[in-house]
Amino acid sequence: MEKILVSGGAGFIGSHLVDRLIKEGCQVVVIDNLSTGKKENLNPKAKFYKIDICSPKIVEIFKKEKPWAVFHYAAQVNVRKSVEDPIRDAKINILGSLNVLENCCRFGTKKFVFASSGGAIYGDTDFIPTPETHPVRPESPYGMAKLLIEQYLEFYKKTYGLDYISLRYANIYGPRQNSKGEAGVIAIFIDKLLHGKGPTIFGDGTQTRDYLYVDDAVESTLKFLTYGVGGGLSSANLESVFNVGTGVETSVNKLYNLISQRLKKGIPPNFAPAKPGDLKRSCLASFKIKKELNWQPKYTLEEGLDATIKWFRAKI
Repeated sequence: MEKILVSGGAGFIGSHLVDRLIKEGCQVVVIDNLSTGKKENLNPKAKFYKIDICSPKIVEIFKKEKPWAVFHYAAQVNVRKSVEDPIRDAKINILGSLNVLENCCRFGTKKFVFASSGGAIYGDTDFIPTPETHPVRPESPYGMAKLLIEQYLEFYKKTYGLDYISLRYANIYGPRQNSKGEAGVIAIFIDKLLHGKGPTIFGDGTQTRDYLYVDDAVESTLKFLTYGVGGGLSSANLESVFNVGTGVETSVNKLYNLISQRLKKGIPPNFAPAKPGDLKRSCLASFKIKKELNWQPKYTLEEGLDATIKWFRAKI
């Protein structure tokens, strides 16, 4: 198997992806600055470079490793922080991504897989579940940056022949997710309740999301190692863009009840005003990836929550 580079490979999703790639027999190189990623997440069989994706020194890594494929998962992942500090978000999610892409083209990378975002790119939508063909109207700098990189990817494909896939993920959760930030509501709820505290729900809790277990997300990603890509964003059916979700809407209130019941905790949550950039509803239609690649999620929300809670219990 060819050499694969994973940016953000010590992070939540990236580390699970690295584990699976190594299990499949791939030679894996990880770059991560460990700002949110953790050393304990790193697979010992992966070659690790501690470096920021914005650093000009990543040219030396690409020159030495010459990866056949790059899975780009390094990012600033917090929507609310992107609203508070759009410049920092752009430096990481736009300029950092372009730094990676430039090196891909310079050193002959053949395939690029981009971790995009369904909810953040579509914004509040007219159709639930939302298909890839729905108009895009991001409501946060985070979503704007993801959409812009998809457009840059089409430029790199047309100009340099870089074969790419953009995966518009739903809300991914599971073991290793950071419970101390604001990006992973399931991890935050579990961690708070296990410590006997009531978490804060921003808004009235009726807002909905599509929750995807991390193993299902990784399984979908692996499908693209052998997938041949066609037209890209300019084509009518968005051949290079795929939604990856369950197609099931779950409100934050229902999610909290499911978790608290499993943990046997009767602690009520605290409510606070909704934050700027937060969507009222988000749920992805994944008919395309099911049809073209025969992928569909294996985990129900309840099964995924049980596996995630088991991991957090063991950790605590």
